[in-house]
Amino acid sequence: MAGPPDHLRFVQVPALGPAPGYSHLAEVRGGRTVYLSGQIAVNAQGEVVGAGDFTAQARQVFENFQLALAEVGLTFGHVVKLTLFLTDMAHLPQLRAVRDELIDLAQPPASSAVQVAALVRPELLVEVEAIAAAP
Repeated sequence: MAGPPDHLRFVQVPALGPAPGYSHLAEVRGGRTVYLSGQIAVNAQGEVVGAGDFTAQARQVFENFQLALAEVGLTFGHVVKLTLFLTDMAHLPQLRAVRDELIDLAQPPASSAVQVAALVRPELLVEVEAIAAAP
């Protein structure tokens, strides 16, 4: 994957310790900011994809992001912040594996991961929201 667009800078802060798979901060210089609502594992008909299958749900979530970003002319290269909501933190490695297929691993977005008791529908295992920045 190519580096980030010129209007973005991802920073690792040595004094904050290692940050495997995420950046400590993302700086946006100019441009416009796009806030993406939390995406869940539903298809265009509103049906849950991958009930009981965490990886299938994660793939659908990130496919939904690609569709939403494309709607405003952006790609995952423009994502500066991800917030990951999981019903079981044991699934975090699976979520990272799917996410890592789309992000620039050398300069990943800032990120937070939170375990939650439940999501909007009981069969959902993951929700992700994002912030993207366009030049």
